[in-house]
Amino acid sequence: MPISLGSAFIKNFLGKAPDWYKIAIIVFLIINPMVFFFIDPFIAGWLLVAEFIFTLAMALKCYPLQPGGLLAIEAIAIGMTSPDQVKHELVANIEVLLLLMFMVAGIYFMKNLLLFIFTKILLGIRSKLMLSMAFCITAAFLSGFLDALTVIAVIISVAVGFYAIYHRVASGQPSALSHDHTHDEQLSELTREDLENYRAFLRSLLMHAGVGTALGGVMTMVGEPQNLIIADHAGWLFGEFFIRMSPITIPVFFCGGVTCLLVEHFKIFGYGAQLPTNVRQILMDFDNETRMNRTQQDRAKLWVQALIAIWLITGLALHLAAVGIIGLSVIILATSFSGIVEEHALGKAFEEALPFTALLAVFFSIVAVIIDQQLFTPIIHGVLHIEDKGTQLALFYVANGLLSMVSDNVFVGTVYISEVQSALEHGLISRDQFDLLAVAINTGTNLPSVATPNGQAAFLFLLTSALAPLIRLSYGRMVFMALPYTLVMSLVGLSCVILLLDPMTSYFYEMGWITHHSLKSAVITMGH
Repeated sequence: MPISLGSAFIKNFLGKAPDWYKIAIIVFLIINPMVFFFIDPFIAGWLLVAEFIFTLAMALKCYPLQPGGLLAIEAIAIGMTSPDQVKHELVANIEVLLLLMFMVAGIYFMKNLLLFIFTKILLGIRSKLMLSMAFCITAAFLSGFLDALTVIAVIISVAVGFYAIYHRVASGQPSALSHDHTHDEQLSELTREDLENYRAFLRSLLMHAGVGTALGGVMTMVGEPQNLIIADHAGWLFGEFFIRMSPITIPVFFCGGVTCLLVEHFKIFGYGAQLPTNVRQILMDFDNETRMNRTQQDRAKLWVQALIAIWLITGLALHLAAVGIIGLSVIILATSFSGIVEEHALGKAFEEALPFTALLAVFFSIVAVIIDQQLFTPIIHGVLHIEDKGTQLALFYVANGLLSMVSDNVFVGTVYISEVQSALEHGLISRDQFDLLAVAINTGTNLPSVATPNGQAAFLFLLTSALAPLIRLSYGRMVFMALPYTLVMSLVGLSCVILLLDPMTSYFYEMGWITHHSLKSAVITMGH
């Protein structure tokens, strides 16, 4: 039965999203101008933030780019922010955008090496406890030298490879696994339970790895974008940054590892799923068949990718160039020495990252609203006017943590360190207190933010990846699985801020491991 033109417009709006979701977005678009013009712009700003978080939470119902983008366009149109402010945010975060455009694509061209390495780890470690720890610790180590987004892109690529191997057999598609009929028998043995267990198995490994990126990323100045910003404001180099963070980051790292073991051992919060025997056999057959059929050209590609991996780690650890530029060099080197020269073959590498890049650009539009409407200013000023220094440190950690759970931790860290820098320049705090607050800000933005995908860009990238719906990793499930880590990391971090940060920093001064900085050096650093 033909439908009217009006019905066609309604049906086309947000495509296959549920009707209730479409109605919710329309209601948001109607309410926002009314609140902004007739009630209070400040309330309208927080309402917009809550609505955008709603679109992120419903990512599996509708990709957040479209509904979130409509909200952002309306916010600009009614004057909640300006195109110039949005452009400023995009320019200020160009390294993150370049990272997504080029580094994630670069990892795509190294997937053969990554799949080779992680297949050996997956099949070589039979204990789920040890395998979970291996993923968590490996992700933490890599995140200390690489950006967390890069590391999670690696893990996603590996998990997609694992799932694709299984799917070819489970769906009965021809594959290079075998040339006999043994897999027809395996296919009949693959049950729905195997599929659900395999999804749960991959979910747990991905969550352990995602948390690992936070555990390692907080430790060094290159682990997260806001770390580098905070280090620049404070005038700290790589070694001093690591030492100053260590009273908090080292205890949190070990407690995070214990949490990993406990949730796996007791099989709580969605963890504990084992790799099904049938699936393990499929992966082992794939590994054996791949090894037998590997040509000299294939071996040459693995060697080239290994050398490129060394360049990647070295370039990022020494910060030889912006992360995205190093990613572009990886694309050029990997494709040049692997014989990939067709344009359509290059395009596949960008399919995963560019939708998320566009979503992040919309996210920075919301950040522009937060800045123009000064949504965080009352919180920051309230904390700065507390006279007790220890209480001030704890509140800065808590305030950063809570805001990072609902907003981007890069933005929160940038805003807070800028405000503290201004307080230092106006003589409201001492340089030593500034240094302590910088540590509290960095750890506060990195640790509690694992609570939701909103705070951690790596988690948000995982949630909006093509892999998430395959393994049934929804927003709510991510929050639930992250909960034990959130509680442990946040509370241990807060305890260390209160009990260890000041005395340990004084000890580091006495040992000569760190030095006192002058106000002048901080201002000069800020100027650069």
